Amino acid sequence: MDETEFWEIVDRTREAAEGDPEEHAELLVERLAQLDPDSVLDFARHFESRYNRAYSWDLWGAAWVLLDGASDDAFDYFRCWLIGQGREVFEGGVHDPDQLAELLGEFDEEIDGDGEELGYAADEAYEQLTGAVAPDLGIPMAPAEPEGAPLDFENEAVLAERFPRLWDRFRG
Repeated sequence: MDETEFWEIVDRTREAAEGDPEEHAELLVERLAQLDPDSVLDFARHFESRYNRAYSWDLWGAAWVLLDGASDDAFDYFRCWLIGQGREVFEGGVHDPDQLAELLGEFDEEIDGDGEELGYAADEAYEQLTGAVAPDLGIPMAPAEPEGAPLDFENEAVLAERFPRLWDRFRG
């Protein structure tokens, strides 16, 4: 599976779910279960590599602004959700997290920003297909610490300065 096919599967299942993250995850499992096990593992590798790429202090700060706080787990689920938003939103957010102010449409912090189930979709599909737990993907582990310089998430002035567009749209 190449990158284009990965994003097509993400996009089609998201569009069919009409923005519901839980429905998106269910549809993604169903779609992946139609593939062969090796393709499901390829999808998992694409997903995991993007998940690891999104491990940065700046993106965590953006998640903090969007969600009005983001624990370790909440940031993990946010990164899964961000992948689920498709290539343009994901790449734009990773490149410049403040750009999410323009890239995101409606955002409801009670529903949006939590893609925990998306992170398990490939594992579930693989298990459905094979009856076995997915093997190690053979990709590098995420770094122990997020990329970049740490931010003081508790300091609203720091967040407003670092993410002016996000702050104005979601907290201003």
